[in-house]
Amino acid sequence: MKVIKAKNIDKKDPIGIVVSRFNSEITDELLKGCLQRLNELEVSKDMITVVYVPGVVEAPFLAQKLLVEKKMSAVIVLGCVIRGETSHYDYVCEQVSNGCQRVALDHNLPVVFGVLTTENEEQAKERIGGSHGHKGRDAADTAMEMLSVVEQLA
Repeated sequence: MKVIKAKNIDKKDPIGIVVSRFNSEITDELLKGCLQRLNELEVSKDMITVVYVPGVVEAPFLAQKLLVEKKMSAVIVLGCVIRGETSHYDYVCEQVSNGCQRVALDHNLPVVFGVLTTENEEQAKERIGGSHGHKGRDAADTAMEMLSVVEQLA
C-alpha cells in the first residue's frame, strides 16, 4: 500500500493569491495571516504574486489567469461574504465556490478556497485570529500541502 501525504514542501513553487477588496477590513487580515504563514514556511516573497479584485465573484477568473498565463503552481483565493438582507449572498457564495472548483479541475492545479462565508461580521472576525483560528494561515498551509501531494503524484 502506498500512502501519500505532505512532506518536503517545495518552497520554490510560484503561488498566486487573489484577494477580494470587498469587506477589506476582513480580507486584509486574511492576506496578512496568509503571507505571515508563507513566510514562516520559508516561501520567498519573489515566489508570491498578490492580485486584488473588486469582489470575490471576480476571483475565479483571476485565479485561472494566474495559473495559465503566469504559470503559478497554486492559487489561494481570499475573500469574505457576509449574509445580508437579500438572496445575493447565496448567489455570490455559489458562484465563487463553483468557479474556484472549476478552475482547479480544468487546470489540474490547486485552487485553495480561503473565502469566509459568514452570517455576520462577528463570525468573520472570529476567523481572522479569534476563537476559530486564522483562515488566511490555514489557506497557506493547505496550498503548501496540496503542492506537496500533487508533486508526489506526478
